[in-house]
Amino acid sequence: MFKKDFVWGAATSAYQIEGAAYADGKGLTIWDTFCKKDGVIFDGHSGDDACEHYYRYKEDVALMKQVGLRAYRLSLSWARILPSGTGAVNPKGIEFYNNLIDELLKNGITPYITLYHWDLPLELYHKGGWLNRESADWFAEYARIAVTNFGDRVKHFMTFNEPQVAVGMGFASGIHAPGLKMAPSETVRMTHNILLAHGKAVKAMREIAPDLKIGIVPVNIFSYPEIETPENIALARKLSFDMIDHPTDWFFSAAWWGDPVMFGKYPEDGLKRFGQWLPDGWERDMETIKQPIDFYGPNFYEGRAVQVSASENNGYTTKRFRYPGCPKTAFNWPITPEGLKWAAIFLHERYKLPIYIMENGLSCHDVISLDGKVHDPNRIDYLNRHLLALREAAESGADVAGYFQWSLLDNFEWASGYSERFGLVYVDFTTQQRIIKDSGHWYRGVIESNGENL
Repeated sequence: MFKKDFVWGAATSAYQIEGAAYADGKGLTIWDTFCKKDGVIFDGHSGDDACEHYYRYKEDVALMKQVGLRAYRLSLSWARILPSGTGAVNPKGIEFYNNLIDELLKNGITPYITLYHWDLPLELYHKGGWLNRESADWFAEYARIAVTNFGDRVKHFMTFNEPQVAVGMGFASGIHAPGLKMAPSETVRMTHNILLAHGKAVKAMREIAPDLKIGIVPVNIFSYPEIETPENIALARKLSFDMIDHPTDWFFSAAWWGDPVMFGKYPEDGLKRFGQWLPDGWERDMETIKQPIDFYGPNFYEGRAVQVSASENNGYTTKRFRYPGCPKTAFNWPITPEGLKWAAIFLHERYKLPIYIMENGLSCHDVISLDGKVHDPNRIDYLNRHLLALREAAESGADVAGYFQWSLLDNFEWASGYSERFGLVYVDFTTQQRIIKDSGHWYRGVIESNGENL
């Protein structure tokens, strides 16, 4: 079973729900400007208004309480706090997050703060962004300001959400902001600077508040054994941490991001491929990158089934991600709950830290039915299957400490605009009406039973 103090929550991010993109002194981000380009976002949508959470946060916290959340993972908008990314602090931004934090605590909901969820301040991008080594110091300054203002009440902080996607989809495939297609000679340098920023931020936060619990939130592509034999489990473990041989998917390699943070070194197979593009003197940065953290917070959406093969060519077979006829979400992502079990087990084995699943969920074709409710049985089934798999991981010995469903609200889903709905709460984006879906009511029962009713 899950631990008695297991953390049950849901997650969102600033740009996806806050709106108020130009209000109260907030600075511009790369997403504010990217969304103005023709043809890059579904139907020309943007996060200018999103869910209007900036104005409706009390209503949204009340919904969290109705769903029974014990914890809520939010991200801060760097540019709402520091409009230029550095320098002068925006008091209205600090006020908003203070009010939100106080409202959460008043309702018995523990806030978990992510510092960076892809919305880089535009002025820092114009200074080179993550290609500029100074970005590590910019980020540490921002982290210091966040903890100074919120660390008296918020005790759980995460540095980066899915840096794999921030770099891979923003600067390699060009699907996300700022929409660039850079070569590994540039993107490898960016990954190093982001890891250095993580280390410097952790150090800065601990100098202010040594009692904080700090982690990082990666997303990786994990293998799992199609049939649970010792040989297949060993193969899945190996492939989960091997570098992915793909022009852009290599960003999702678990060890490239996790090993520097946890061990202070890059994986050997990664260095063979990309070491030539790391910045001069990168070795001296590894002790800074390897700051002690308290938990590992992976997001999980999909995995790949693998099996040892009698073939002499590659030694194994894999269904990869999208085999013919695989079950999939409305977003066409494969549904692989077994992958969550083994991701938690493998990560705990390797890094020896408590594991919080910081995002897990799916997009469905949700509509308001004739009865005025939103019935989403596919989401209930998906969450049930993944939570059962996570419980198996806990019962197998992995230190599984918490689960955050993605997401609380239907929201702006990046390049897909408002075409994909992930929420426990339905949002009508023309009226901003909110309706708790069947899955939200179901999740409340799961939380109340600590997962025993699964």
